[in-house]
Amino acid sequence: MLEVRGLSVRYDDSLAVDGLDLSVADREVVCVLGPSGSGKTTLLRAIAGLEPIAAGVVLRDGADLAGVPPHRRGLGFMFQEHALFPHRDVIGNVAFGLRMHRLPRDQVAARAREVLALVGLDGFERRSVRELSGGERQRVALARALAPEPSLLMLDEPLGALDRALRDDLARELRHLFERLGIAVLLVTHDHDEAFALGDRVAVVHDGHIEQIGTPVDVWRQPATEFVARFLGWNVTDALGAGRTAVRPDALRVTAHGQLAGRVVERTFHRDHFLIRVALSGRDETLDVAIHDTEPPTIGETVRLAVDPEGLVPLPR
Repeated sequence: MLEVRGLSVRYDDSLAVDGLDLSVADREVVCVLGPSGSGKTTLLRAIAGLEPIAAGVVLRDGADLAGVPPHRRGLGFMFQEHALFPHRDVIGNVAFGLRMHRLPRDQVAARAREVLALVGLDGFERRSVRELSGGERQRVALARALAPEPSLLMLDEPLGALDRALRDDLARELRHLFERLGIAVLLVTHDHDEAFALGDRVAVVHDGHIEQIGTPVDVWRQPATEFVARFLGWNVTDALGAGRTAVRPDALRVTAHGQLAGRVVERTFHRDHFLIRVALSGRDETLDVAIHDTEPPTIGETVRLAVDPEGLVPLPR
């Protein structure tokens, strides 16, 4: 098990990670979800021993990793930018980490070929990494991280540079791979679809601390703070007479007898639904409304909105 207690990382006068607690059990996949600048990558780098820690401890199976160099921590790290060596071929990139462990040459080559086959790159050994597509480079970086058989795999935005269709495909492949290997995984991403697809638990981070942690279903259905609700695409409003409330866009519907009135100010198409933005009458706020199966009202049209109570979550102030 990996355990992080009270971890803080400081850059000059600012805290990039602020007293953060987090654990990853054996065979568990934990996704750290948050916007750019929230401290996600800094957290990974501190755990890996690549950033100095201002306070707190990182424990692996109860042992403090302070002073243990990165290559001795038993952790695999896949960097956001892949960090592949352009002058090496595919197998040379994958074998690089193994050579640091001073393994025999034939054992290094055999293990490198094994993990390349594992990630679907059998036969790519002598290809130049310059010739590879983005998805293929992603797989090479993953194979290199897996090659030393780490006890914990850490991935920094593993699907971030790929197009949507390829991201969806690789997310499914990664989930199957994690299950097959039985490996613990700590993954950071800004994409909640990715986090919900891959994670057993999701930790939403903001300004260097965790706002909420739980299963993907619990985090999506019950956002604990206004930040989490807004980050996941929920509306936050005081207009319902029930205090500060989070409202899912699909919990609002356009109907002649709705309790809220407003005017449509935006309309966008999102593959399987339209999203309209309604400026509420007499209030300086807007609500996003998801519309399925019907033609949405046009921009400028006056509408009334009804609310499905199942899609409401009270928020602390």
